[in-house]
Amino acid sequence: MSEELYEDDQEQQSSGGPRHPMAARFRGYLPVVVDVETGGFNSATDALLEIAATTIGMDEGGFLYPDHTHFFRVEPFEGANIEQAALDFTGIKLDHPLRMAVSEEHALTEIFRGLRKSLKANGCKRAILVGHNSSFDLGFLNAAVARCDLKRNPFHPFSSFDTASLAGLAYGQTVLAKACQAAGIEFDGREAHSARYDTEKTAELFCGIVNRWKEMGGWEDFDE
Repeated sequence: MSEELYEDDQEQQSSGGPRHPMAARFRGYLPVVVDVETGGFNSATDALLEIAATTIGMDEGGFLYPDHTHFFRVEPFEGANIEQAALDFTGIKLDHPLRMAVSEEHALTEIFRGLRKSLKANGCKRAILVGHNSSFDLGFLNAAVARCDLKRNPFHPFSSFDTASLAGLAYGQTVLAKACQAAGIEFDGREAHSARYDTEKTAELFCGIVNRWKEMGGWEDFDE
């Protein structure tokens, strides 16, 4: 579907009266931070092993904050490729008795159910994925959606906000740990490469960059 159709959808929603401040801030999109841990780099062939999604809220002053995190460990889909190097990198142990993984369909269905509640609460019609190197996370998300034949994906299919690019602009750093350090956000390297931890740190980083821009006078029309 073309970008023009998405813009038409947003124009229709903007004509229905005053919008929630979050919807006004991002053209009707709700930022949702996503991180995936995988069995490799190819979204078509490699397993999705963990997924986390953190919704973003907005306070009365118009500042963003990380809201709620949805997290699932995921069973590899049938025939999925899993590289040992990927497991070594993430520290994921597929046979751990407490892993309690669920199917891709269950994980996505539950995450999407929670996101739809957040969309409604914020007056938004669609979510937009925020990620550190976001095209990677969006690719694996879309591949899992296609495998499960899910019809109601709340995310924009190709647009995203990339905190690697935003952090490069704001702090001169593109590695998540170094960007968080530059932003004054605590980052424990021993916890890294867990989808929940990386998502929540990425959410802090995204909110910090957007809030810093606001404090510097960016988005002046927001308060009017």
